[in-house]
Amino acid sequence: MQASQVAIAVLLYRPLQTDLPTAVMGKSFMSFVVIMLSCLLAAFTKADYMKYKDPKQPLNVRIDDLMRRMRVDEKIGQMTQIEKTLASPTIVQKYFIGSVISAGGTGGSAPGPKAPAEDWVNMVNDLQKGALSTRLGIPMIYGIDAVHGHSYVYNATIFPHNVGLGVTRQVYIDPGLVKRIGAATALELRATGIPYNFAPPISVCRDPRWGSCYESYSEDPKIVRAMTEIIPGLQGDIPPFSCKGVPFVAGKSKVAACATQFVGDGGTINGIDKNNTVINFHGLLSIHMPPYIDAIRKGVSTIMVGYSSLNGKKMHANRDLVTDFLKNKLKFRGFVVSAWKGIDRITDPPRANYSYSVQAGILAGIDMVMIPENFTEFIDELTVQVKKNIIPMSRIDDAVRRILRVKFVMGLFENPLADLSLANQLGSQEHRELAREAVRKSLVLLKNGKSANQPLIPLPKKAQKVLVAGTHADNLGYQCGGWTVEWQGVSGNDLIVGTTILNAIKKAVDPSTRVIYKENPYMNLLNSHEFSYAIVIVGEVPYAEIYGDSTNLSITEPGPTIIKNVCKVIKCVVIVVSGRPIAIKPYLAEIDALVSAWLPGTEGQGVADVLFGDYGFTGKLAHTWFKSVDQLPMNVGDPHYDPLFPFGFGLTIKPRLGN
Repeated sequence: MQASQVAIAVLLYRPLQTDLPTAVMGKSFMSFVVIMLSCLLAAFTKADYMKYKDPKQPLNVRIDDLMRRMRVDEKIGQMTQIEKTLASPTIVQKYFIGSVISAGGTGGSAPGPKAPAEDWVNMVNDLQKGALSTRLGIPMIYGIDAVHGHSYVYNATIFPHNVGLGVTRQVYIDPGLVKRIGAATALELRATGIPYNFAPPISVCRDPRWGSCYESYSEDPKIVRAMTEIIPGLQGDIPPFSCKGVPFVAGKSKVAACATQFVGDGGTINGIDKNNTVINFHGLLSIHMPPYIDAIRKGVSTIMVGYSSLNGKKMHANRDLVTDFLKNKLKFRGFVVSAWKGIDRITDPPRANYSYSVQAGILAGIDMVMIPENFTEFIDELTVQVKKNIIPMSRIDDAVRRILRVKFVMGLFENPLADLSLANQLGSQEHRELAREAVRKSLVLLKNGKSANQPLIPLPKKAQKVLVAGTHADNLGYQCGGWTVEWQGVSGNDLIVGTTILNAIKKAVDPSTRVIYKENPYMNLLNSHEFSYAIVIVGEVPYAEIYGDSTNLSITEPGPTIIKNVCKVIKCVVIVVSGRPIAIKPYLAEIDALVSAWLPGTEGQGVADVLFGDYGFTGKLAHTWFKSVDQLPMNVGDPHYDPLFPFGFGLTIKPRLGN
């Protein structure tokens, strides 16, 4: 019985009261009121029972119940992902925003410079309270790019980039290591109240000239497939007999992962970022698609569409692959998110026809749109197109169902607000030891001595005087690379907590050994003949995406000069810090020993562990090392394969007992 019906019944009953004895009338009336109030209470109780808020209800029942209650504006809000600099509790509430992201670790994207975990938690919770204060109280999902650890946050553990992790092979590969790295990264994300990670990148880099090559584990899809074990590290192991393609997140210590960037961006012409990949469907299925199939099998929650084109068609507008193949053929049940301003780039130049871009992107199958700027324009445009049935309501409902599915699976409806219970996990010693292990296993020894019977490594810890030189010896920013503190990375040691390779060397050698550091030493120092050996650490400066595209893949100056000057007069080990194989052949004859350290992250002690023989070299190249850039692209199995160091190469040295 509705409240209005009860009120009418009470009014109709009142005239009857005058004809009854007082006692009977009072007793009857009171009984009537009790019955009516009981009906009213039952009616309200039934009306207030929201199945979507009941965790005991089946997942699809909860989704169906919430979908029935949602208006169009609430649905479109769920499809909208905005950047923190534009977000506030009021904005999130007003526009029913489905997701907020931090695009960097400073400025408005972070709660403040060198902000502790507590400040991040409070920032995320403030925005979440805006979402919870909406009519239906749908929680928003907060995301960040933690592609090699929680690298935008001060004091976080920063692991080696994927280019290094891909070489962590012994008999074949060590996927268990990346799974542990995923679990540690999830804990550090949760320490700051963030439950969503735009990682892992699972592109297959076929040309090192590509600026994102360091985000790729290997040129070999088999290695990239194995490394998708980072997904159950981030999210947890999917339960036995779970439905194929359904996302899974195993509680408050895990996070939703995002496999990026779908699909084929590692094979663009000349390695140009956001360019066109020309390949037939068989090639796509054999090289670039397999890691996504594995990611879906492992319950990945979300997949990000790439900027690149496939045979001339922008991936953000590719319905055949996003909807027909990814969603329908592979049965992916999570949600598809666009890249940063991804739909803007459907046209060339970007935003040349924004209405078309919105239409093409949503109809292709993109569920959540990352719009760092002008998000109200997106909301308005999508609303108009839905009202005009340019985009059918069924497409909107599909997108929102997928978004809600992930949010329910994550437990956001039960635990929308973060706490400080995991704050001590940020940069914990256990995680730093794991990162140090990863550094040790990611190093590749490419040369050891100018002749086979005169190895230089392992280096003696006890020596009279040792020279350390190079631009990358004492620079954590260079050591970590891009996607660290900021998108393009940083230089220096102020904003990152860790151990530089220089300090690691100082800790590793005997107390009696003098370590002299000169970034670019003068010739009179080099000619003094006082050094037992020199360690030269050079490489690339940080970059990301298009800003890392390179046609020459050269060592950053004055690196080449330092190599020539030092190695000409002193027995030298050159450690290359880079996001990919780079041009080293011109200097190779002068170098006594050569180590590729890739982008090792914060734990430089892992380099010293192997350099001085406490641990052995085990890493094997997961990317072909070219002689000349003119050979590129060149991958193992190609008919013109003539590398400087072939795929799978790496000298093995056992640990040395005593130094």
